[in-house]
Amino acid sequence: MRSLALAVAVSVLAVSAHTLPDPRFDGTGGKTPQGPTPVDAPLKANAGQPVDHRSWVTVAAGDAASRTAAASAGLSIEEVRPGEVSGFATDAALARLKAKGLSVRSSQPLMSRFGALDFPRQDADFHNYSEAVAALQAVAASAPDLVSLFSIGKSFEGRDLWALRLNTDAKGTAPSKKPGIVFMGAHHAREHLSVEVPLRIAQRLVAQRAEPAIARLLKERDVYFIPLVNPDGAEYDVSGDKYHMHRKNMRPNGDGSTGTDLNRNYAFRWGGQGASGDPRDDTYHGPSAFSEPETQAVKAFVEARPNLTVLLSYHTFSELVLYPWGGTDESISDATALAAFKNMATEMAGMTGYRAMQSSDLYVATGDTCDWAWAERGIFAFTFELTPKSMWDGGFYPGAAAIAKTTQANWRPALYLIDLADDPRRAARAGVAAVFSGNAERSLTR
Repeated sequence: MRSLALAVAVSVLAVSAHTLPDPRFDGTGGKTPQGPTPVDAPLKANAGQPVDHRSWVTVAAGDAASRTAAASAGLSIEEVRPGEVSGFATDAALARLKAKGLSVRSSQPLMSRFGALDFPRQDADFHNYSEAVAALQAVAASAPDLVSLFSIGKSFEGRDLWALRLNTDAKGTAPSKKPGIVFMGAHHAREHLSVEVPLRIAQRLVAQRAEPAIARLLKERDVYFIPLVNPDGAEYDVSGDKYHMHRKNMRPNGDGSTGTDLNRNYAFRWGGQGASGDPRDDTYHGPSAFSEPETQAVKAFVEARPNLTVLLSYHTFSELVLYPWGGTDESISDATALAAFKNMATEMAGMTGYRAMQSSDLYVATGDTCDWAWAERGIFAFTFELTPKSMWDGGFYPGAAAIAKTTQANWRPALYLIDLADDPRRAARAGVAAVFSGNAERSLTR
């Protein structure tokens, strides 16, 4: 949730029937990642390789309050099943879980649980950083009358954070009075499918720009795609011919650990429940709100564009459509906005087959993108947890076959949100729907 991959299952999964994450994905493209060699943990193996001291932990947690307690103790919750949650925890977080009185049902070292799966040296379907940049440049070059490309800032290791803009009038960073929407991916390094979906939706919009309904949207809207918010972490996650299950960015914390959870680093309710103050934890919120160059760049991008009305942040996995609040179990006090959020989430859940809910219905987690966007900017912000539903269906590494299927499932929701960007509150009115809701515009949903 809010980039935590939560598998909400109807029944308890049979662990004996699981399959390991698909090892076919390679995001390195045969290239050596830029920047300094990261350190995952305070200790290193004799061979000089980082040692991952996290464990896969299952905790008894039958309600939102106990799930919140587990998250606040430093458990990076990745699956929610009836009566329990599972996720990554350091030894220190495991001790905190027990100190809180939570029942730890099982704990297994990460690599013995999942293994160190080797990747082939190239993969033609997923994009590493350089490949993603080349793809964005190709889209921009294919339609210069519509598309422009610019950097919103740089990552810790100096990589540009690229934004692709679709606007028939304004280019680059020029202001626009058209209603705006932004699609973002990869706040979390290991969530590579969250890069592919916004990238490929952008490609498809440009490729189909002559179709009347899409032409209308592109004429009337200011549309942005930022598919790689965390390029450093994404590059590291697939380095060395194996995945690292890395979530955070790559700024050293000074204690031998690396990274801040970017989706716990936003200012609204920063440092509260569901985020960790321990730099070793996957959900470490950073030393202060907006302490990271990546979140600072997103903040500056959003604040410079008062025309933005909608934000969608893609994450994996669990097949969920989430809306604020995530940092409190209270509901949004604006009744009209709340009705719009609920109706929009329900509509998009129907399009995708995902489940719609307020983020904190799973558990409370503070400092996330969408809470900040809504609280500080009044932007209707959603988190999509993409395919698959669980770790055992592929988790963070579902294989190349998931790309086309997941992009197709999210095509209509993207059009729906672009359409509603002129006035998202109209979704609150009974009987009022966007052009692209339901079965409308069948020709654009193939």
